[in-house]
Order: sequence, then C-alpha cells, then structure tokens
Amino acid sequence: MKRKLRINGHSHLLPYPEEIPEFMREKGIFWVDKDRKFMLQKGWKRPVTDSSFFLNEKLEWMERNKLDHAVVLNLSQLYGNGLRVEEMKKALRFQNDFNAKIQHDYPSKFTCGFVVHPAFIRSACWEIERCVESHGLQLLCLPTHYMDTIGTWRCIFDEENEPIFEMADKYNLAVEIHPYDGEKFIKLENTSWRFHLIWMLAQCADAYHFLTLNGYQEKFPNMRTCFAHGGQLAQINLGRRIQGFDGRPDLFEGKHHPRKAVGHKNIFFDTLVHDTGGLELLIRNHGAKQVLMGLDDPYPLGEMESKPQSSYPGKLLDLAIERNIINEKEYDDIWEHNVIQWLCGDSDEAKEKLLNRILS
Repeated sequence: MKRKLRINGHSHLLPYPEEIPEFMREKGIFWVDKDRKFMLQKGWKRPVTDSSFFLNEKLEWMERNKLDHAVVLNLSQLYGNGLRVEEMKKALRFQNDFNAKIQHDYPSKFTCGFVVHPAFIRSACWEIERCVESHGLQLLCLPTHYMDTIGTWRCIFDEENEPIFEMADKYNLAVEIHPYDGEKFIKLENTSWRFHLIWMLAQCADAYHFLTLNGYQEKFPNMRTCFAHGGQLAQINLGRRIQGFDGRPDLFEGKHHPRKAVGHKNIFFDTLVHDTGGLELLIRNHGAKQVLMGLDDPYPLGEMESKPQSSYPGKLLDLAIERNIINEKEYDDIWEHNVIQWLCGDSDEAKEKLLNRILS
C-alpha cells in the first residue's frame, strides 16, 4: 500500500544573512541581521519569530512534525513594488535563484516558487521563461496587487497582464496568489496589525473577484490558481457578488458570472482560515477537492506550535475530521492529492516526476 504523504502547500524560507547580497542591504531592499533576530527593509523590521525560517532549522521542524514536503513561496517583501527598475530586477532574480537552488539541492523536501513584477510585462515573461527553462520551476508566485509604472495600484488580474497568464498556460504552471503591501495603498493608519488580520483577506477577495469575472480559469485551462489564506473573505462574500452581478448587469458587460467559477477545477484555496467554521464554509462553497493544506509556516499567523492557541501544524484538519466536516479520504487528499493536482494539473508525467522527487 502506498504511503500517505503530508505535503504543506504554503511555506516560506528566509536566506541566511550571509546569503543575501550586499546591495540588498545597501539599497534598503531586504536583509536579515547577523544574529538572525530580525528581517529588515528601509524603515521597517519584523522579528524572526521561529528558527524554522532558515533552511537547516526548517528541515528539522519538518522532520519533527512529520512533513514529507513543502511548497516554498517567495517572500512577500520581495514583490519589488516601488523599487527602481534595475534594483527590482536584481532583487527578484536573487529571490528566484535562491528558491531554485533550494529545490535543486533538496528535491525531495521542497518545491519552490518564483516571482515576477507585472508592471514590466516583457521582463516578466522573460523571467518566467528563464525560471521554467533554466531552473525547472513550475510555480509562479504573484501578488494580489502591484504598483504599475506610473505609481497606480492595480489588481493582478488586470487584463493587461494576460501575457503572463498565457505563459503560465503554455508552461502548465501552478500560480499562487498572495496578499501584501496593503498599507501602501489603503489609506488607514497601520495599527493593531489590521493589514495582516483584515485587509490581506480583502486583497485576496478582490483578486478572486477579477480572476472569476474575467473567466481566466477557463480562458487559461492549463493554469491552476491557488489563493492564500483560504481566500477567506471571498467565501463569505460570494452571495453578495452574485446578487451584485444579477442586480446591476450594466456594470458587468462582457464579464463572467461569479457562479461559473464556484468549485472550478482550476481554482484552489489553502486551509489556513484558522477555524473550523471558516474551513466548513470554504469546503461547502467549492468542495474539498479544491482545498489544499497550507500552514504558512513559520509566520506567527501560520499553523505553528503554540501553547496559547494549543496549536500544532495540521491541527485544523484534525479538528475538521473530528467534527465531520471532511471524511478520511478528503483529509488524505487535502494533505497530498490536491496539492499535487494544483502543482501538476492533469499531466501524469508531471505528477510522476514530482512524486519521484518526493519519494527519492
């Protein structure tokens, strides 16, 4: 009988301080202090809250929690918004080359993503080609929102970005949509962690709104999109979007009805919604097949070991099975099959290649 795998579909990894190029610190783009206590940008710092932010400690953490494999996304701080063009290109290339090396050196443990900046379409398409053809990466990480070349903030699923999605379709890529930078364009004081606790979820809902209105899940059938944090506000907001579409059709000429996207095989969500009620709504909306395990480790909003929350990696799914929200097969599929389906699509060759990597 085949061993059941535990694959974490939403993970992050920091370079060790000495791995980050000096220009990143000099320009204030991103760095980690030598004591590994803080990650920093110009005018910003955040504590490193767990040693598993770093590679060797991450491997130990995965072993301890019986995690066979992890999907490593790009660092949100490296989307490149607001940087000068050449600095942005160098910073993103560093991130992509770092992730490629991690996947190359630890193929059984990590599948890694790469990031592009949508404001520079031609450069983005070249970088997609480089990361796929040269590095063998199959996961494109994109922000929910980005700053264009004239300083306007836009949604990632703006029609101007279709060349990026055409490339994703051509290369059979998985796509991860992750929020960040809300405090740069939402005109509220950054207090009480409001941008992480509330506005990030709204950013995901906004991106889901435009993916589905543009029908990209069908227009680009070889591209499979996963929304971070369960696309949580998109779940509670579904009825309002449907009523709005039906009630004001004049505002949606040429757009696709929101109902058409519900449960679509090319749209996935991770499990990181923090409570079984949220998970139950997600599964009721889209079906368990479209949900994959996401721990968002090692961030404090991830599913980490925590005494105050009596938490551990995988707790939410364990509670879901206890409370009959999912059955045993759905539980196993969320940990393994659904992650693989998102990463590989219907390509049996890609699935076999990935499984061979994990099991080697």
